[in-house]
This record gives sequence, C-alpha cells and structure tokens, in this order.
Amino acid sequence: MKKQEEFMREAIRLSLENVQSGTGGPFGAVIVKNGKIIARGANQVTANNDPTAHAEVMAIRQACQELGSFQLTGCEIYCSCEPCPMCLGAIYWARPDTIYFANTKQDAAEINFDDQFIYEELELPIAQRKLPTRQLLRNEAQIAFKAWQQSTTKKEY
Repeated sequence: MKKQEEFMREAIRLSLENVQSGTGGPFGAVIVKNGKIIARGANQVTANNDPTAHAEVMAIRQACQELGSFQLTGCEIYCSCEPCPMCLGAIYWARPDTIYFANTKQDAAEINFDDQFIYEELELPIAQRKLPTRQLLRNEAQIAFKAWQQSTTKKEY
C-alpha cells in the first residue's frame, strides 16, 4: 500500500505542477510496471491545442513507446482524478491491470470539468444525441473491414 500511495502522490504532484506552471488543467497520471514508474503525463490540452491530450492519454502514449507495445498488460495507472469517458476508453484499450484514482468525477464537476453529459449522450440512440451524427457510405467502408477480416498479416489487438 505504501508504494501505491507513493505512485499516487506523484500523479497528484504532476497535477499541481501543471496548474502552477500554467501549462494545463489539474490532472496528472503515472504508469507503473514492476514497481517502477515508466511513464508520466499531465494535461496538455491548452498547451498543445489538442483536446485528446489528457494526462492519462499522454502517459499511455509514453508508456507504450517505452515498452514498444500497444498494450499495458502488467501495468498499473495512477490518475489524480477519476478518468473521463475518453480516458477511460483509452485505458481499457491499453489494458493495464489496475486503475487507481484520487479525485472523483464529482470533484471535477465542482470545478467545471463536468463530463456527465458525455456519459448521458452515450446512452442515447444516435438520432437523439445533441451532436448531429449521420451514417454515410457504409457499403464502401465495408471493403476495409472485409480486407482486415481476410488479412493474413494483421496484428490482432
């Protein structure tokens, strides 16, 4: 438990440092493998003009480069805040063994980082979502899916 707290304190330190430096939002993340931090990330959304540059995504990118793998099997991720829907999706795709978080999504909502509307939108049928979403050219797009299905050189994930 002592090591887990140490790793979480590093994620929290990164979140505070990010605010104090004016670099971005109050979010930090670290990824650990075999008891060692292999990647760190802090929110870089405004610094990079990149809405996907959340702390968790930045840490995942760095960890995957470090490991030379697109999966984080055997790793733990420590997040200064409960992951938003995008980060949670990215974390699931990366497949770490465990997620730890400090602040809750309710804590984030209290400082105007409220992702509840995204959770609610995902539950709605596509036609009822606020962001107009329309399907186009499915038959043409199926060609790539069929090619993937038949490929003998694909790397499954």
